[in-house]
Amino acid sequence: MKRRDFREKNQPLVMIIPMIDIMLFLLVFFMLSTIYMVQTNTLPVSLPQSTAAGKEMRPNVVPITVLASGDVLFDKDTVPNQQLAEKIHKALADDENAIFVLRGDKAARYESVVAVLDLLKKSGARRVSIATELKGNE
Repeated sequence: MKRRDFREKNQPLVMIIPMIDIMLFLLVFFMLSTIYMVQTNTLPVSLPQSTAAGKEMRPNVVPITVLASGDVLFDKDTVPNQQLAEKIHKALADDENAIFVLRGDKAARYESVVAVLDLLKKSGARRVSIATELKGNE
């Protein structure tokens, strides 16, 4: 009769499934946490509310802001209407698929916002969107 040797070296088992689960959990956690760390590089204005508001998540977004005073800001720089057309042409020359986001303060005159929209159309901008805030449950 053969005797069993209990001193046999047992190889440790590496459980790979729990490690994969933990790595996927960490990946999702860091992806979600970085979404909320990104700050928008725009000026604070009081936007009108909309129920269908959404965020534009493209890298080539050009913000144009119309303040309540009627001043127009092209990517944080105050620009007169004559130079605004030149800046729009330059942005389109750099990237023809540039998306212009018009951020009009709700206290701004409608005429000022329409003047900027008209300049965008004359300059050949094909992708223009108007920024709004998501309307809360009231």
